[in-house]
Amino acid sequence: MARIQTPHRVRGTQDIFRDEQRRFAHVLETFDRVRKLYCFERIEIPMFEATEVFARSIGETTDVVLKEMYTFPDRGGDSLTLRPEFTAGIARAYLTEGWQQYAPLKLATSGAVFRYERPQKGRYRQFHQIDAEVIGAPEPAADVELLVLADQLLRELGIDGVTLQLNTLGDAETRDAWRAALVAHFEAHRDALSEDSLKRLDKNPMRILDSKDPKDRPIADSAPDIDAYLTADARAFFDAVTAGLDAAGVAWTRNARLVRGLDYYRHTAFEFVTDRLGAQGTVLAGGRYDGLIESLGGPPTAGVGWAAGVERLGMLVAEPLAESVFFAVVPKDVAAEAAAEKLQAIIRRQGLPVDMPYKGNMKRRMQKAASSGAVFTIIIGGDELARGEVSIKEMETGDQRVTSLQSIHDDAITAFAETFNIPLRDAR
Repeated sequence: MARIQTPHRVRGTQDIFRDEQRRFAHVLETFDRVRKLYCFERIEIPMFEATEVFARSIGETTDVVLKEMYTFPDRGGDSLTLRPEFTAGIARAYLTEGWQQYAPLKLATSGAVFRYERPQKGRYRQFHQIDAEVIGAPEPAADVELLVLADQLLRELGIDGVTLQLNTLGDAETRDAWRAALVAHFEAHRDALSEDSLKRLDKNPMRILDSKDPKDRPIADSAPDIDAYLTADARAFFDAVTAGLDAAGVAWTRNARLVRGLDYYRHTAFEFVTDRLGAQGTVLAGGRYDGLIESLGGPPTAGVGWAAGVERLGMLVAEPLAESVFFAVVPKDVAAEAAAEKLQAIIRRQGLPVDMPYKGNMKRRMQKAASSGAVFTIIIGGDELARGEVSIKEMETGDQRVTSLQSIHDDAITAFAETFNIPLRDAR
């Protein structure tokens, strides 16, 4: 009989287990805790949308739309796309679900996103992001709050050596004037530009500024800065953002070449960058997108947000401790297993983690209890049950004592705390 071949994991996906899972969970738990401090509401949105949601919001000429989206027809013939990011779906939901009545909205979410690209360090074809957005607030205070939230998140994750790079893209008037100046500059050097930059010149000239092609760098570096074209309103907006960051104690540095190519981006653009991940150094990025919702058919609506890759953040955090097993329960014989199951249920209902090795003789079960990291092991046998007692072994010291089974049934936490003279808060 031919051996059945086991299917392999699809390239660009991952199975998250043990230490990687602990890092992953630590990032998500910290994000959830910090977003509550800033009163951001948690939302969930679909994992796929009509393709036009992303084509219109991300930009039909971008690499994401042209090369990286997972797009497929459903059985009804509609074109659907797995989400490559969150903002477009959130903007669609804001319009279609009537969320305008609650504006301004502070929203947060997390989950899987999908992009067909070459897998690389910390980046997969199915990866995960955390996302925070403020919709319906044109004030610079919204930008400041999002940036302070991001800064606190990175601090509470214990991620050092991250720099906030900040720039302004100005208002519509600023952007139009700067774009015209950039086009004139790059046109004068058309013969020296890379093939990719020539394609961008007509539709997305700002993206030439962050070209990684060595051929483009001298031309991009000599391009005019946006500051010469800032309107008074645009300059005042950027000054308000930087003043807010200074007041909140968030360090930042100006990067005049940090851009967002699509026309609906306005004012603040930012990236938190580290040198610990090689060339892929951006760990969190975002900006203000005051024209996005209008591009989806809605009224002019202010918006600003950021996203961060969970995998990349997980690579930068210290490995969290494994989840603790406070108690292990070891029955000496089959007759004691039912009592052991009952005892586990009682202890768990009182909020303490407990585990029981499923099989093996007494010696093997005790070995498994020790390898699980249990603080205490409860030993139950037929003789002890007849007397209404259990033995409790403190695994670190080897001390073993006998206590009443009924006292554990009544209040396991108190019983163990009193038996071993440990503070009650440490027993939980």
